[in-house]
Amino acid sequence: MTGQAAERDRSPHNLSVKTTLEEEIERAESILSRVPSVCDDTSSELNRVAALDPHGGNSRNSFQRNGAISRLVSLVVRLREWAHRSLLEEEERPDSFMERFRGPELRMAPSRNSTTQDANGNNAKGNFRKKWDLFVVSPSDNAYYRWLFVIAMAVLYNWFLVVARACFDRLQVGNYICWLVLDYLSDFVYLMDTLVRLRTGFLEQGLLVKDHAKLRDSYVRTLQFKLDVVSILPTDLAYISTGIHTPQLRFNRLLRFPRMFEFFDRTETRTNYPNIFRIGNLVLYILVIIHWNACIYYAISKSLGLGSDTWVFPNISKPEFSSLTRSYVYCLYWSTLTLTTIGEMPAPVRDEEYLFVVFDFLVGVLIFATIVGNVGSMIANMNATRAEFQARIDAIKHYMHFRKVSKELETRVIKWFDYLWTNKKAVDEQEVLKNLPNKLRAEIAINVHLETLKKVRIFQDCEAGLLVELVLKLRPQVFSPGDYICRKGDIGKEMYIIKEGKLAVVADDGVTQYALLTSGSCFGEISILNIKGSKMGNRRTANIRSLGYSDLFCLSKDDLMEAVTEYPDAKTVLEERGREILMKEGLLDENAESGGLQKEDTEEKVERLESSLDSLQTRFSRLLSEYTHTQQRLKQRITLLERQLNQTDCGADPTDDTDADAETGNETNPGPVVGADGSPRRNNVQIGDKKSPTSKH
Repeated sequence: MTGQAAERDRSPHNLSVKTTLEEEIERAESILSRVPSVCDDTSSELNRVAALDPHGGNSRNSFQRNGAISRLVSLVVRLREWAHRSLLEEEERPDSFMERFRGPELRMAPSRNSTTQDANGNNAKGNFRKKWDLFVVSPSDNAYYRWLFVIAMAVLYNWFLVVARACFDRLQVGNYICWLVLDYLSDFVYLMDTLVRLRTGFLEQGLLVKDHAKLRDSYVRTLQFKLDVVSILPTDLAYISTGIHTPQLRFNRLLRFPRMFEFFDRTETRTNYPNIFRIGNLVLYILVIIHWNACIYYAISKSLGLGSDTWVFPNISKPEFSSLTRSYVYCLYWSTLTLTTIGEMPAPVRDEEYLFVVFDFLVGVLIFATIVGNVGSMIANMNATRAEFQARIDAIKHYMHFRKVSKELETRVIKWFDYLWTNKKAVDEQEVLKNLPNKLRAEIAINVHLETLKKVRIFQDCEAGLLVELVLKLRPQVFSPGDYICRKGDIGKEMYIIKEGKLAVVADDGVTQYALLTSGSCFGEISILNIKGSKMGNRRTANIRSLGYSDLFCLSKDDLMEAVTEYPDAKTVLEERGREILMKEGLLDENAESGGLQKEDTEEKVERLESSLDSLQTRFSRLLSEYTHTQQRLKQRITLLERQLNQTDCGADPTDDTDADAETGNETNPGPVVGADGSPRRNNVQIGDKKSPTSKH
């Protein structure tokens, strides 16, 4: 009876608590259902814990325990919702400043085939096949670079251990099971690499080719394909007749070396420390050569007989040379001394030994020359920036000493250079980025100086095109402590944006401070805008002094006007901002006409007309010179034609010339030849002869 009464007393409390829990859980679920969560497992677990109905104990403890669980569930759900909302804001809300500059990202349109399903919904195999058909590897992706690392490790394994196992029999026999596993694992990597090469795209007209037929044909025509095919030939099948302790059959695996070199090239391009990587790469090549030479030395010693003379490897029956480790270390030591030519080893005895030592000496000379040349060039490249910077300092020191500059000013100059080098600001950004297109240069500048540019009001609402124009025209400048950036009354030719440091607006005495300018502030735009109605005109309105070392961006008046010429809205914004500042300081004549940039517009028009006139004069001069040249050529051609015509006339038939001379003589001597009796005898005969053919007709 007591238990039943207790059960009846406890049931209302349990029902009330359960009802409260269900309401809170339903409310939490309704909130979370609005946004899909990545933590659904957590909410289901919380619901399960909240729905527990504990048994036993008195009603009061049960109620308190359920109430605590209810509050705990509510707290955890709220924390989870807040954390999820924060993650969504970080992942889904990109930087609006960068988005306005970059524009929307390109996204691949979803394939209609990827969403189609058969009637039963069992198309997993078909979807996999479609994905495989569309699978193409881009050489610029990180996944391709990681795969190059995998294949490079497999190639290095074969280059080091296959040769060592072929020469040192005890190394092969003692761990043959491990070698078999590693060998066939590397073979599997080789096969996968062949498939990857068949699906590796290339650029054609700037676009990644994804046609599998083209990719296959392009790969098959290369020498790399032939090397890859030879490197994966199943030469291990000869183990059936020779046994598994003949790793020489796997020497064809060494032909995959171009993939290792490709990995080294891409790593050198990607790393931030290329000189250190080059040195490490050079050391690796030297170690490979020394390792191979050591293995060949042991193989020659084994073929000639271990311990047969003083040059070959000692007999392994001796205790100090019986271990495998001592054998390899001794051969490596001998190879290093021989190739580097820095030690004396036992002289060779046989002709074969002499030939091998001569070959080693030649290789050693080449290795020594390679080491000296490469390391020297690498060290020179590593110190190139410092050497150039030091040359600039030395030139300025020499100039100041020659001109007898005061020690105080010389110290300030040297400290300024020290600040540049210590804070890594000695590099000329314009010189480094000059080979990049303007778009990439502007994007790099915005990424580097993003936090500063975000604080500048004139950049916050400007168009992306104007942002590119302005960022490309910014010039970094560094000021020392106490330097005046501008003085009141000076002609304004630049505006400044503070990147780092603090500047003070001071009185004429240079001590009293009116305001403090920090990172992101800009000043000087009033004087270069030359706002109409300004009482100061184009002169500075305040004294600004650097409190410490300050990094500023400088934008000249000509660059600003050139940038805002095509953006009238930006002109209006700059003008209105300048008017507000002038009105606040009481330096604006409100009765003056509006149109603050009209004077600059007129000057720009005049300059444009002058440049157009200069270009027209240049074009007219060019046309005049072309006309003169054409006229000279025409005269030369006419003269040549006249000469050819004269030569043609001189080369005519001689009879025609005689007849012409006779006719000319008749025309010039029309009088008859009078004979003795006074009659024209000869002349009449000639005339008759000439007329006789006519009379016959």
